[in-house]
Amino acid sequence: MQREQPKTGRASGVGTKRGRGHLGTVKRREQSLLREWREVLMSPRVGWSATVGTVLALVLSVVAVWTREQPLVGVGQVMWYTWNARVAFASVDEQRTEQEREAARQDQPRVYVADDRYLDDLLQSIQDLPLQLAAAETLERVDDVTRRHFRLSSERMEAIKRQAEVEAYEEWVEKVRRLGAMLRRRPMLDQQSWQSRQEGRSTQMKLVTAQGEELVSRVHEPINLGDAPTLTAEVERLVRIAGLAPGTGDLGPVGESIVHRLTHEPRPTFQFDSARTGRAQQEAAEAVLPVIENIALGQRIFARGDVLNQRQYRIYQQELLEFGKRAGMMTVWLKRLSLVGTVGLLSALLMGYVATFCRTISSSHSRLIWLAALVLMAQALACAGTVFEPRYVTFTAVVPVVLVAVLLSIAYDQRTAMAVGSLTALLTALSVAQPAEVFCVMLVGIGAAVWRLPEIRDRQTLVIMSLWVAGALVAGTVVTGLISRPVGAPTFQQVMRDALLAGFGGLTIGGVTLFVLPLIERAFNISTSLTLIELRDPKQPLLRELQRRAPGTYNHSLNVASISETAADVIGANGLLTYVGALYHDIGKMNKPEYFVENQAGGPSKHDRLSPAMSLLVIVGHVKDGMEIAREYGLPKTLRHFIEAHHGTTLVEYFYHRARALAKEAAGEGRDGTAPAGESEDERLPSEVDYRYPGPKPRTKECAILMMADAVESATRSLAEPTPSRIESLVQALANKRLMDGQFDECDLTFRELHLIVDSLSKSVASIYHGRIVYPAGKGPETRTGEAKTGTRREATA
Repeated sequence: MQREQPKTGRASGVGTKRGRGHLGTVKRREQSLLREWREVLMSPRVGWSATVGTVLALVLSVVAVWTREQPLVGVGQVMWYTWNARVAFASVDEQRTEQEREAARQDQPRVYVADDRYLDDLLQSIQDLPLQLAAAETLERVDDVTRRHFRLSSERMEAIKRQAEVEAYEEWVEKVRRLGAMLRRRPMLDQQSWQSRQEGRSTQMKLVTAQGEELVSRVHEPINLGDAPTLTAEVERLVRIAGLAPGTGDLGPVGESIVHRLTHEPRPTFQFDSARTGRAQQEAAEAVLPVIENIALGQRIFARGDVLNQRQYRIYQQELLEFGKRAGMMTVWLKRLSLVGTVGLLSALLMGYVATFCRTISSSHSRLIWLAALVLMAQALACAGTVFEPRYVTFTAVVPVVLVAVLLSIAYDQRTAMAVGSLTALLTALSVAQPAEVFCVMLVGIGAAVWRLPEIRDRQTLVIMSLWVAGALVAGTVVTGLISRPVGAPTFQQVMRDALLAGFGGLTIGGVTLFVLPLIERAFNISTSLTLIELRDPKQPLLRELQRRAPGTYNHSLNVASISETAADVIGANGLLTYVGALYHDIGKMNKPEYFVENQAGGPSKHDRLSPAMSLLVIVGHVKDGMEIAREYGLPKTLRHFIEAHHGTTLVEYFYHRARALAKEAAGEGRDGTAPAGESEDERLPSEVDYRYPGPKPRTKECAILMMADAVESATRSLAEPTPSRIESLVQALANKRLMDGQFDECDLTFRELHLIVDSLSKSVASIYHGRIVYPAGKGPETRTGEAKTGTRREATA
């Protein structure tokens, strides 16, 4: 259908005007949106978030790229994916090569060095024996050593002396030489050396002289000095072969003496040379060529469900290196840029969330930097731990991420911890190339930690949190463990091992949190409930000093703390922080306590002798003094703000009006009501700005509550009849006055919250200053000034 054309030019003109008006509205909206976007982008808060986010993204990208180019698997793991060779390459089988080299080492004979001195002395004593005996006429003339060594008797002596004849002696020397040659080829070893040789893979021996000359290349059967029967039998055989005894039958007197000499108090003839043996084994190992294994393109390295062995791990590790060298710059850098882009998007999402929803963090440069450092440290620890030991990924990757959520939940709030922790988990899981199951385990741990940490008021809370996190991580690991891996005994074993590691990691988180908690407080400029509970203890040195030097101020602080905590709880603010801040807000009054009315015990006021300007310096000075005392005692910065801002920039009204009155009297205005000629009233009278506190104004709801509670508690003391209605009117008036004075401009206090605070303060103060029955004079306890005189009754309250 065609549209019906306008019948008149007037109607057409009206439609044109309406269309132009609609286009103008659209353009104005577009310009407004562009202007809003420009203002947002140009704001310092967004600028700092963008700067920190950019640096964070770059560093996280470097860590992620480096991590993913490492072999993030370990020997013994059940693989959850299949990997084929992307390039063909030759791989050196280090394991088989080392096995063959070790075999070559073991096949080398052990090197033994001859004890030449002992052998020479032994053979020389045998060779000289006939001549020595011939020189002695009788057996008694032979020295005891010779008789003992050869076990000489008269018969043996006569048989040996016959060998001293010229022809017989030459034959004797030749036989001794043959015996010496056999002793140098057949070593005698002590029990320890013989046992070590028997336990080795190779029982062969290589005999060398002390100078390194080879005697025998391979010896199979040495003589064991620890086995006496075998030793005697082998020595007898050598003596017979040398010709020093008959070949068969009885050894004869000569043979018996020689055998006794060799077997009496024997010593090893050869010693094991470990240095020469080690050099020979090393030379043999170096001579073995490497075992080469050719890997074809597309060849499967490992498959899903395989229990990764050492060979598969070695080939996979080399495949990553070879692919990085041969794949080409374009392929490698495209993969890297893809990873960098993903990390950049997640970092932008993280910083965008912080800038939008976490004003407490994004408004402070130091907090923003510390947050980025915390996320970076968590990812770096997770990546480094996983690269070092991939088999423990449920500990190395999960614990740092959950720890980030725990620390942020303590430092800020649960929503921030959940969001930042989840994005950190996603960044970490991406960096360590783990399946979605590990990411799910991280989320489960984060959720359990955040759920159990709404507030820490004692250390037991951290213990309970650790137990819950450990249980959640164990359950998450068991539930998700079979998603990517085939069902089987190896998979069940790995799932149980991973679950135990995850549970141990959950328990570790609580201990680490306690250890780093003071550092987190200083880094993020916060005070945890644990610290606040310690600071609210009346035995704190600073509070005891305040109680001693300014008891009135101490009691005033207690009252203010009580009513402030109640008001903070009503609007959902931090009641504990408000209470502790109220305890310390007036510590500056300790320096000059007598100048403050709550510490004056009656009598004339010290301000009566001071000018309003001097009194102003004393009154305002308690804020500066309080800040100095707070720094001296090391109070957290969160509490120092209560000290410096509990008066904001309010007017010191009493001394301001007193100064104006004195100024008017000095100008003569009090007598005739006219001002001196040529001088305006504003120039004559003190300026209101000069009589205001220096500030700053309260920047938190808790500090704004303290400002109102402090004023209300002080003002209520001046009421002659503090009835609930009068107290409510006073509180409402003071709240409106502070509101109209702009004291709440820098804190995010709403009108609804202000109404709830006024209502809470009115009830709390009324309960403190509730009415009492006035007793007749002389019949009851003394009442307040004004009550006994007027005889009025206050309205009794519960």
